[in-house]
Amino acid sequence: MSDRKNETIPITAPETPGRATVSTRRIHITTLGCSKNLYDSEILMGQLQAHRAELVDDPEDAEVIIINTCGFIQPAKEESIQAILEAEQLKKADPSKKVLVCGCLSQRYARELRRELPLVDAFFGTEDYANILKFLEYDQPSAPDHLYERRTLSTPGHYAYLKIAEGCNHICAFCAIPLMRGRHRSRPLPELTEEARLLADRGVKELILISQDTTFYGLDLYREQKLLPLLQELERISGIEWIRLHYLYPTTVPDALIDYLAESEKVVPYLDMPVQHITDRMLAIMKRGGNSRRIRQIFEQARQKIPGVTLRTTLIVGHPGETEADFAALKDFVQEFQFDRLGVFTYSHEENTPAHALEDLDPDIKEARYAELMEIQQHISWQKNQARVGETLRVLLDEVAWQTMTAVGRTAGDSPEIDNEVIIESVRRPIRVGEFVEASVVDASEYELYAKLGES
Repeated sequence: MSDRKNETIPITAPETPGRATVSTRRIHITTLGCSKNLYDSEILMGQLQAHRAELVDDPEDAEVIIINTCGFIQPAKEESIQAILEAEQLKKADPSKKVLVCGCLSQRYARELRRELPLVDAFFGTEDYANILKFLEYDQPSAPDHLYERRTLSTPGHYAYLKIAEGCNHICAFCAIPLMRGRHRSRPLPELTEEARLLADRGVKELILISQDTTFYGLDLYREQKLLPLLQELERISGIEWIRLHYLYPTTVPDALIDYLAESEKVVPYLDMPVQHITDRMLAIMKRGGNSRRIRQIFEQARQKIPGVTLRTTLIVGHPGETEADFAALKDFVQEFQFDRLGVFTYSHEENTPAHALEDLDPDIKEARYAELMEIQQHISWQKNQARVGETLRVLLDEVAWQTMTAVGRTAGDSPEIDNEVIIESVRRPIRVGEFVEASVVDASEYELYAKLGES
């Protein structure tokens, strides 16, 4: 497959007599990939519901199946293709069904997908809401600045993602995101503040700020970093209790942000800064910018200045050019900083990225390095969680199951889906999803804390 190099130009469906004519509007949306893709699906769901579409959980019950794909790395592409093939099987059983594909994979490989997947009725790019509605013969959506007003949350009602920007200006050697999402485009600060107010009015207590490079926010639109002014505005919103930052980029993290996190009442002490590697040699090969000294400095300052901070990062093993010495340095880095949360990926050899011209490492080497690094981190995580036994923590409840008298929640140091959970057992008093509770930790594993409710 060859990449379409564009600035997320809409990929329109052909206007032919074969366009979909949807009478009853039962629509199923499958969302794959990251939280940014989830946000896009929520915007689309809101537009569809504004046109009286009925969103259904089971694709077999739907007349229209929309698959919002991910095309970041090979496993994500394979998952997306599998989801499309499953939808095609449903269409074979019921030819009246319409199958639409959108998102990053479709943005990147539209021509190839059209050729290889003939049962799909139409392909669309990222954020291509208008053309999807047009294909379904709905009226055009409201002005783009106000799409968020109709957003339908797919998360539990007490937390929501707030996408503050789209695209990325970095040219990391391994990354295809700029090919699919275009250059960085910050959303206006007043628009984000208004969306956050609307979410708070709907009962959202936790805002999770996302983009490809959150600390770059504002540089394109205002010619200066505006993350701190944005945080100040969000903190003023009544009802919002937690604000969480994801995807800080090392070269754009200002010292002032660390100081702000140290003093903030609502921005949780949680530093998510993906660094990918630690040796200057590998950072240069990866075209990451910056250096090992600055990465270490940021993490050290965070630990020194922010009370109870949770440090989170992601790493790539097996990137072209990574030697045994580089990998040993990476292991030492993980041991040195004892990260609270860590994600590890094996390098994916993506075409039309700078790293694709380099020699790929043997898959067995990549898998072995992944397993070795994860084993180190599992031990670190186990030790850290064991040290919390006996503590009383403030927990935000994500699930309550009265049949088993259990609840599942998170601390300020845990983001949904990707981090640890607190499992509360023997619940014997009324509690509800979205409630903050005090819980005493009685046991722990690598990625879970087990707790009992404190007295109300």
